[in-house]
Amino acid sequence: VQLVESGGGLVQPGGSLRLSCVVSGFLYRGNTLAWYRQTTGNQRDLVARISENGVADVADSVKARFTISRDNEKHTAYLQMNNLKPEDSGVYLCNIDQWGGTYWGQGTQVTVSS
Repeated sequence: VQLVESGGGLVQPGGSLRLSCVVSGFLYRGNTLAWYRQTTGNQRDLVARISENGVADVADSVKARFTISRDNEKHTAYLQMNNLKPEDSGVYLCNIDQWGGTYWGQGTQVTVSS
C-alpha cells in the first residue's frame, strides 16, 4: 500500500489549501483514512479522519475551518483547509488504517506565513 500526498505550499494567513492523498495497492473494506500534522520534534497530531462510509471526525481546534472527505472510487482522501493560521504550518501526512496494517505517506509541507 502506498500513499502520495499533494497540495501543500506557502499560503498567507486567511488563505486556503486543498490537500489530496492518493492511495494505491490493496484496500480492505472498513479502512479509515486520516490526516496528521507533524511539527518540530516529529510529534504527529491527528487533524481529521474519515471512515470508508464517510463518517468524519475532525479535531476540535480546526473543526470550524477544515473539512475531510474521500472518493472511494478514486481511492483518494482530501483535506480542505480554510482560513489558515500560522499555527497550522507543518508537514501533513496521510495515513490509512486497515486490516493488515497501518501505512503512511511521505507528507506535504504546509507553510502559513505573511
